Amino acid sequence: MFQNIKKIIQQKPLLAYFILTFIISWAGIILASLFMGMPTTSKQFAEDGPLALMPLLLGPTVVSLILTGLVHGKAGFRDLQSRFLNWRLDIRWYVFALCTLPAILFVMLLVLSQFSSDFTPKVMNETDKVSFIITGLIMGFIGGGIFEEIGWTGFATPELRKRYSVFKSGLILGFVWAVWHFLPVLWGSGDANGNLDWSIFLPGLFCHYTVLVSYRVLMVWVHENTKSMLPVTFMHGVLGAFANFILNISVGGWSLFLYYLILAIALWSIIAIILFKEKRGAAINYRLLHPR
Repeated sequence: MFQNIKKIIQQKPLLAYFILTFIISWAGIILASLFMGMPTTSKQFAEDGPLALMPLLLGPTVVSLILTGLVHGKAGFRDLQSRFLNWRLDIRWYVFALCTLPAILFVMLLVLSQFSSDFTPKVMNETDKVSFIITGLIMGFIGGGIFEEIGWTGFATPELRKRYSVFKSGLILGFVWAVWHFLPVLWGSGDANGNLDWSIFLPGLFCHYTVLVSYRVLMVWVHENTKSMLPVTFMHGVLGAFANFILNISVGGWSLFLYYLILAIALWSIIAIILFKEKRGAAINYRLLHPR
C-alpha cells in the first residue's frame, strides 16, 4: 500500500504537496474550533491562538521535507540545502527583499496619516515599542519566513516552474497561499462574543487575494533570478513583521481596506514594471540575434 501511495505522490507531487499541506496546517484550527467555536472569541484567540496555529506553520515545512525525500531523494535534499546556503548574491537582491515593502508602507502611512489618525502604525500606539518590534520580527522571520518557505519555495516553486512561467507560477502559488490563509483568518476574526467581525475579516480576505498573490509573484521572481531561498525568506519575514505587526494599523473596516488596496496597487505596479522591462529586454535581444 505504501508503494502505491508513493507512486501516486511521485506522479502528482505538486497536487500531493498542496493537499497534505492543507490537511496538516488546518488540523489544529479545526480541532480548536470544536471546543472554542468558529470563529473563536477575540480573547480566546489571543490566549490560545499561537498553540492552535502551530500546525499551520509546520504544515508547509513537514510536507516539503517528506515529499522531497519521496520524490527527489538525497539529490532533492542537496538541492534544498544548496539554495539555503547560497548567500553570495548581488547586494541589490537583499535590498529589494528587505526594504521594498517597509518603504512602501512607510510612505503610504506617512501620507495617509495626514488625513486620518486611523493610519497611525500600530507600533506608535504601543507603550513597549521595543518588545512589540522584537515580537513582530520573530513572528515574521521565524514563524512565517523560515517555516513556510521551506515548503512554498523549497518544494512548490521548483515544481511549478517545471510547467509554468515565473508569472504564472507566482499567480498559482499565490492563490493557493491565499486560500491556505482563509481558515485561520476566519477563526481569528471573532469579536468579544465570538461573532464574526466583518470589519476585520473582509479586509483580511481582500488582502489575501490581492496583496499575497502579488507578493508571491515577486517572491517567485526573486527566487528565479537568485536560485537562493534566503532573499525569499527575508521577503516573507518582512511581510509578516511589518505588514501584519509593526506598520499595520489598529482599526478595521474601510481604513484597513484602503490600507491593503494601496499596498496591492503598489505591488502590482512593481510587477507591471518588471514585466515591461523583461519584455523589452527580450525584444532587444531578439533584434540583436536576428538583424534584418
